[in-house]
Amino acid sequence: MPIYEYVCTDCEHELEVLRKINDPPLVECPACHQNTLKKIISASAFHLKGTGWYETDFSGKKKQTEETPKTDTPKKSETSKTPSTPSTTSTKK
Repeated sequence: MPIYEYVCTDCEHELEVLRKINDPPLVECPACHQNTLKKIISASAFHLKGTGWYETDFSGKKKQTEETPKTDTPKKSETSKTPSTPSTTSTKK
């Protein structure tokens, strides 16, 4: 619901009222009880609810535009077909 600002043309009383858009405009001043209220034009204020309205909503959700290319590295079992055994050499003097 929007907030409307009114001013009385007799006593210059100003007020803000939370009204539905379809409600008729106020005419009676609550201060002097005369039918001299006029709606004034002011900056509108509204509140965006829900997700997706703030930059911080997207801080951890980055889309990857390109996938990193996978390198073709051979598996460990393919590189060494023979089991590795420690070589022992003995030397006599």
